[in-house]
Amino acid sequence: MVSADVARSIVGIVGNVISFGLFLSPVPTFWGVIKKKDVEEFSPVPYLATIFNCMLWVFYGLPLVHPNSTLVITINGIGLAIEAAYLVTFLLYAPNRKRLWVLAVLAAEAVLMAALVLGVLLGAHTHDSRSMIVGILCVIANTCMYAAPLSVMGKVIKTKSVEYMPFYLSFVGLLNGGCWTAYALIKFDLYITIPNGLGVLFSIAQLMLYGLYYKSTPKKAKNVELPTIADKTLSTNVSITVHDEDDDDDA
Repeated sequence: MVSADVARSIVGIVGNVISFGLFLSPVPTFWGVIKKKDVEEFSPVPYLATIFNCMLWVFYGLPLVHPNSTLVITINGIGLAIEAAYLVTFLLYAPNRKRLWVLAVLAAEAVLMAALVLGVLLGAHTHDSRSMIVGILCVIANTCMYAAPLSVMGKVIKTKSVEYMPFYLSFVGLLNGGCWTAYALIKFDLYITIPNGLGVLFSIAQLMLYGLYYKSTPKKAKNVELPTIADKTLSTNVSITVHDEDDDDDA
């Protein structure tokens, strides 16, 4: 029979893989931002929440705070780098007002993190006390990370469009929350169980909303240039608009 430690390690490795997928899920969104050179109505809130969440979990997993948490450090260290890349991309293409707001939030997160590290290491002298302090903050930050996509739910309901609510972010968030909840329950860790259990519920709510408004989301039009027969004195191109929806009359 597989021991609890072995089972927990296996689930933790699977959780690392799924979490990596979660961190990569916004890639299509940011690829679109790069191509359009515009962030449009996309919100930076999920990425600001996630980068702070990763910083907290890396600190939580350090031997000085919570020993034997290597898997927690590895995936959140990777996530920290990926989220930083997303925010750099956002800053490159965001208007000045949004850019300044993001920079202000990042500065506040950095100051808060530095104060937390100093306060915990200097003020708490046992692993249990350090784990409790950082763990409670991780619960809050991780819950905020999972809830961050909820910030666009009002826009989805108002516009009846899911254009700015990434599907893959919600779907992989569901898988990630479920896996890490299982990881925490095998060898009970309250600080991992609470936020990931809530993450499962938040992700289900987002996916239900996505399913409700997916069909009412306007389809984007694409411009396609069709070459015309060249005349001896004039050569032109005709530009038409083709919609994504199938139209039997055009067949």
